[in-house]
Amino acid sequence: MNKKTKSLIPRYRFPEFKENDKWKYLSLEQIADISMGVSPPSTAYNENNEGLPLLQGNADIKDRQSSPRIHTKEITKECKIGDILLSVRAPVGTVAKSIHNACIGRGLATLKCYKDYEQNFLYQFLINYESKWGNISQGGTFDSVNSSEIKKLNIPIPSLPEQQKIADCLSSLDELITAENQQLEVLKTHKKGLMQKLFPEEVESSEDGSLDHPTPSGHPSKGGELRAVPKMRFPEFRGKGKWELKKLGDVAEFFKGKGISKEDIELDGKYYCIRYGQLYTIYGEIINNVYSKTNLSKNLLFFSKKNDVIIPSSGETKKDIARASCILIENVALGGDLNIIRSDLNGVFLSYYLSGAKKNDISKVAQGDTVVHLYSTQLKKLSLNFPSLPEQQKIADCLSSLDELITAQAKKIELLKTHKKALLQGLFPGETN
Repeated sequence: MNKKTKSLIPRYRFPEFKENDKWKYLSLEQIADISMGVSPPSTAYNENNEGLPLLQGNADIKDRQSSPRIHTKEITKECKIGDILLSVRAPVGTVAKSIHNACIGRGLATLKCYKDYEQNFLYQFLINYESKWGNISQGGTFDSVNSSEIKKLNIPIPSLPEQQKIADCLSSLDELITAENQQLEVLKTHKKGLMQKLFPEEVESSEDGSLDHPTPSGHPSKGGELRAVPKMRFPEFRGKGKWELKKLGDVAEFFKGKGISKEDIELDGKYYCIRYGQLYTIYGEIINNVYSKTNLSKNLLFFSKKNDVIIPSSGETKKDIARASCILIENVALGGDLNIIRSDLNGVFLSYYLSGAKKNDISKVAQGDTVVHLYSTQLKKLSLNFPSLPEQQKIADCLSSLDELITAQAKKIELLKTHKKALLQGLFPGETN
């Protein structure tokens, strides 16, 4: 049997370095100053920005940057902007850069390369190494890694110019991913703004009886009424009259899905199916692809009709349960804990309306604390303003087109991340037979 060994030449190498010597291994303590965090006493914690930001562990790292939640007046160990942050307690190995001068607690270590080594090279190597820390971390349910294990970690090192070339390449890709993520957030913000303007809002009656004062949250209030038209209307529908106020129960039928457990999911199942939990993890306002199947008997299932709108009937929070999805596929088995709304309305329009402008109203009528429940009897009482079917379609088309852009942007980011992962594996030496 061949024994795997570590190659000291990476799979990918920039042309100008192909004839250079093999890389060499150095311990982490040979190339970087390592500082283990020490937590200050909790009596020094404050939310008044006194002292320095406190970084204690993974909870204070977001998007590979320091993201402190509190400050501390007593400084134990300090890090500087640009230092590498390494999580040393569960989960071990998370890597980030500090964008703060901060105090570090015992859940983190900081690394700063000596002058003959490239900081960003080490940072990228540690990202590539993240998943391997579990092989050396200690502990049972609460994994950790100590300073001696960190210090003796072997780091493959080329010449300084090659370190800088690799760091520049990967850093440029990081900058591109960051820019694409910012564009994704711009699209999401734009969608949120459109949804606030394309549907009528809740307004309070003024002393003269007019309805010109939106409530701060858009939530129904004492004396409040629904505005008869939205703030924004497509040109062809301006002057076409007010939207018609109706109870949802007067324009739709309500059904309940039938139970489909995790154990009932089969890769080669006969029927496509949706379980209520997938509305929280997979699906948005529109469902035109279904990913699960089941072999349960047909008479044990409830099947969708195209244009059905589904809402969870149970969840963890009142805010999260207020989400709706329109199914654009016939004969999908719908699991238990799903409210099913069937109507002649445009289902896509209705799903955006319920998930957006009516989210607060739905949250308000949901019941429970630890487990939240939402019943069809409550949904039937919701008041909504409806335009004509052509205007419903126009709004649905507008928002669904924007969602397509958001989906495409998210896929673009995932492709860039996959590309970077492959580069990381290729630009650093790996195992060979």
